[in-house]
Amino acid sequence: MITIDDITRLRYSPDLTEGGIALAVRSLNQNFDRSSSSIFARLRRIVSSVAVELAFRRYLSEKATPFEVKSALPFSDPDRYEVSLGGHRCQINTDLISRRSLIGAMRRDPGTLLQTPALIPEEQLSAANLTGKEVLVFAFLLGLTATSPDELGKVMAAGQPMYLVHPLREDWANPSIWAPLGPLALKNECAEPINIEIGGQDAERNFITETLTLAPQKRCVALSSYYSLAYVHSQALPGARVGLHSPARKDVYIIQPHEWDNIWIYGLEIWLAGYISEQDFRRKAATTFAGSRVFQYSQTRTKNLSIPVSDLHPLGDLLERVKSWETRKKSWR
Repeated sequence: MITIDDITRLRYSPDLTEGGIALAVRSLNQNFDRSSSSIFARLRRIVSSVAVELAFRRYLSEKATPFEVKSALPFSDPDRYEVSLGGHRCQINTDLISRRSLIGAMRRDPGTLLQTPALIPEEQLSAANLTGKEVLVFAFLLGLTATSPDELGKVMAAGQPMYLVHPLREDWANPSIWAPLGPLALKNECAEPINIEIGGQDAERNFITETLTLAPQKRCVALSSYYSLAYVHSQALPGARVGLHSPARKDVYIIQPHEWDNIWIYGLEIWLAGYISEQDFRRKAATTFAGSRVFQYSQTRTKNLSIPVSDLHPLGDLLERVKSWETRKKSWR
């Protein structure tokens, strides 16, 4: 059982968001639902998750707690890495709290968090190929988003960072025939020049990117040979259409001004609530059905397993256990 005093609050820095975005855009080469209503929310969840994992590693280093970073198992993102504590895989489960009212409630009364459900999607547990030795850490990222035209206007006026991205369709990001798309040509119909970054894969499926300056109404040819194209990123919100032409596909891809979204997370702080073993979590967990209203979400998207945050164990206890695990590992060498 944890108390308010056991909650660890970490400062947030923009480099955590940058690290999250770097992995989020790479994930666009994978197969998943690319409907406009869900893809940007998914990208922001990845940004949040990676940001917290990076902050957790920083926290472990500050506490002189030994850890390893290993490649994720095949069921997950091949570019993803996970923390291992004394030989125990550590799965960090992050909820993004972006509603100002909830952030205010947590800051006024941190005890609010104790009865909040610690959620894990049931399908995630089923797909994770867990061994029973895993440690589950639950974290909450307090951070704002800016996605509406009004919010974006305020962000730009304040000179705050943003990351505008357009994920390409499945047939461009994951083509059924692995062949060159280009030479790719891009065109900007805006009145002013814009800087564009494109990202995709080469013949060997290595992830490659390049940045191009698109002059108004002029074609610009990409330098690299792309076999897939996952996303286009603009440093400013284009006021007109941006087009891509693949001569090999005989296809023109048009991005309308409203088809960009900002996936930057304006993090405020991270709350590390506590941990529990995977076995204990399964034993104690109750079902939270899809569509349920919980503290962190007005409506859950999927079926979850959950326990109250108060049933977790203090993170300080985990750091102490890691020392004994490390000692045990060394004795077997």
